[in-house]
Amino acid sequence: MARKTANDAPLAPVTIAVGQEDLLLDRAVQQVVAAARAADADTDVRDLTSDQLQPGTLAELTSPSLFAERKVVVVRNAQDLSADTIKDVKAYLGAPAEEITLVLLHAGGAKGKGLLDAARKAGAREVACAKMTKPADRLAFVRAEFRAAGRSATPEACQALVDAIGSDLRELASACSQLTADVEGTIDEAVVARYYTGRAEASSFTVADRAVEGRAAEALEALRWAMATGVAPVMITSALAQGVRAIGKLASAPRGARPGDLARELGMPPWKIDRVRQQMRGWSADGVATALRAVAAADAGVKGGGDDPGYALEKAVVAIARAARSHR
Repeated sequence: MARKTANDAPLAPVTIAVGQEDLLLDRAVQQVVAAARAADADTDVRDLTSDQLQPGTLAELTSPSLFAERKVVVVRNAQDLSADTIKDVKAYLGAPAEEITLVLLHAGGAKGKGLLDAARKAGAREVACAKMTKPADRLAFVRAEFRAAGRSATPEACQALVDAIGSDLRELASACSQLTADVEGTIDEAVVARYYTGRAEASSFTVADRAVEGRAAEALEALRWAMATGVAPVMITSALAQGVRAIGKLASAPRGARPGDLARELGMPPWKIDRVRQQMRGWSADGVATALRAVAAADAGVKGGGDDPGYALEKAVVAIARAARSHR
């Protein structure tokens, strides 16, 4: 992950973590902090956002201490620093203080590129934290996670995990950690299937589809799995709302209209028109109104209006499934 520089030790005077992958950025910071605290358990860590580092702040943070304490200064979103603060940082790069480790987190784009160039010119240690957009990169990441944990995983298991979890690096790392903790011996495809089969399908839209089809038990099962695997409750209420509204829109559309015309009028792709037509059997106007009220109540519940978002969502799913059967 780290670019090879003249000084590649975590306690180099300056580290720049470049990219937009939050997990890798956080790990870059954690690596430096861990190394500093291994050298001095009393290391002072200052973690600042770009707006907190004002002109003169860096000089204060890096000024000599009476007790010569070790310090780590982390600056997030360094590309957003003000012009005057960037001048301060550039000046510091030329003469970094002893016992101080400066960590700059930079998105890596054109904004603030002058600061990035100056840090590289000064010989800063660099850690690449770019988004992993290619499946092959995520597969390599999973393999590296298992290697770092000292565990063996078959190529098929690694691929199955990427297929099941998707592109979220934090979720992939968490899955690797769980399998490493729970499973003895080689991690194979059968183990991954036992833990994660169905994860990719357990999306908010799967919950919504089963609910508007009146399949309460399946909707609840999908909901509980989605919640257990980290799908945000607000995403589920949004999908439920979209599903019910789509049925309401299509129910009020002119009968006999062609899918292409309906798609343009309702703002849905033609394939979705066909799916919603199948889902709307059994729905009534009163049922749509009841379901929309249930979604509104769940939305309020997951946004702070209730104590248990999961319970609020379960109530909504059951209410929608019942409404879907109002004409059956």
